[in-house]
Amino acid sequence: MNESLYQARMELFKTLDLPVSQASVRRLRRRQAVKLAAWEFSLRSLFVLKRLLDIAGASVGLLLLSPLLVGVALAIVWEDGWPVFFAQTRVGQYGRLFKFYKFRSMVRNADKLKDALAAKNESGDGVIFKMKQDPRITRVGRFIRRFSIDEMPQFLNVLLGDLALVGPRPPVPREVALYTLEERKRLHAKPGLTCLWQIQGRSEIPFKEQVRLDLQYIHSQNLGSDIVILLKTVPAVLLGRGAY
Repeated sequence: MNESLYQARMELFKTLDLPVSQASVRRLRRRQAVKLAAWEFSLRSLFVLKRLLDIAGASVGLLLLSPLLVGVALAIVWEDGWPVFFAQTRVGQYGRLFKFYKFRSMVRNADKLKDALAAKNESGDGVIFKMKQDPRITRVGRFIRRFSIDEMPQFLNVLLGDLALVGPRPPVPREVALYTLEERKRLHAKPGLTCLWQIQGRSEIPFKEQVRLDLQYIHSQNLGSDIVILLKTVPAVLLGRGAY
């Protein structure tokens, strides 16, 4: 039982001049212990079920999309050569770093060119970098980014346990370095392939609104809401709304 709660109960008994027997104290402690155990069991069950959903969804996704993945890989090589994949360090739950995989949608020296384009950042919040007509993006890259095909290799990250199907999108370390304490709360949950702001406008959503939606998800997450977000992600991806 929480010690502060126990002390508050004891003070209440004293205020009301009620007798406090050892038996009543033990009963009170047992009830609180049962409630705590039930809450911990339900929380662990949620995490286990969520992980099983992640594994099943990622496995099915890779199987069904394998012909498309091969075609995209060949198109990338045809336009701009190797490598097909782009691996980037991202920040996961509680600050853990991991390799984040995508189809390469930019020219091979894109990271080196980013600093030169910093003054053209169209994100008003100054934390994330967004540019609608980014000259680093290849022709194949513009197509696969519009329909989020470049994100599909992240099913591998889901199988590895770095990502969930649903959760806040993982930031890069340089963005996290600019976070406020409130914004760092996004890192309290495992990041995901899709999230609330991904189905409500994607890159058109300002950063501070992204944070608000991520925290809203973290505070109220459950399997039902995850399934709803996954279902709404499909039309959002097909329509390409807010993607660039």
